[in-house]
Amino acid sequence: MSTALGIGAGLCWTLAYLLIIRIGLRERTYGMPIVAFASNISWQFIYAFLRPSNGVQHGIDIVWFLLDCGIAYTVVRFGPSEFPYLSKRVFYGCLAALLALAYPAVDLVGTQFDAGAGAYSAFGSNLMMSALFIAMFTARPAGRGQSIGIATAKLAGTAFASGSVAVKSDLAARYHGGLLPYLYVACFVLDLVYLGLVLSVRSIPISSAEGETITAMSTGAGAITHESADVDSGR
Repeated sequence: MSTALGIGAGLCWTLAYLLIIRIGLRERTYGMPIVAFASNISWQFIYAFLRPSNGVQHGIDIVWFLLDCGIAYTVVRFGPSEFPYLSKRVFYGCLAALLALAYPAVDLVGTQFDAGAGAYSAFGSNLMMSALFIAMFTARPAGRGQSIGIATAKLAGTAFASGSVAVKSDLAARYHGGLLPYLYVACFVLDLVYLGLVLSVRSIPISSAEGETITAMSTGAGAITHESADVDSGR
């Protein structure tokens, strides 16, 4: 059961990453919050290459790392346009500093609190990511760079991963407390909130200052349709 749930998590998160890359390229933005991306790619590198898991999870982690490299391209290519008040030099410097801080943070959580394993850092990063996706939604008009497909795949992937760990009968003693169950539930609740927010923009037109109406976000890839609205010219 644990292996089957782990494979389900691998498939759902792989789909989420592919959709994030696709929408980023199409809408010329990034689809994963930058802080979450820094933590995520750090985790993937550590547990794909330095402290790899056993069995099928190792292959999944390698695939995830490669997909994270695709997300990295969208962050590097389109990230500066999301911060027009920063020069490219400042943006890239901040990105480099963020990656330099994220990597040891993920590594230290694993070595000091998880005997080198990645459960606490994975679900802790997931909780942060779930909150940051909500923050990104509120910062962008009509869910730009986001989609129902991403929200659904992300929710299902984390739920499967939670179940995969929860049903194991040989969990180490350090996992017997309440922290992991809290992380499972908190991630699920925030992911549900995020999915609800993304669904909410499908039927709510938002008028822009330029006289456009930003309408529904499509289910599969988060495309936003712009319909020109009549502007009162005063005549």
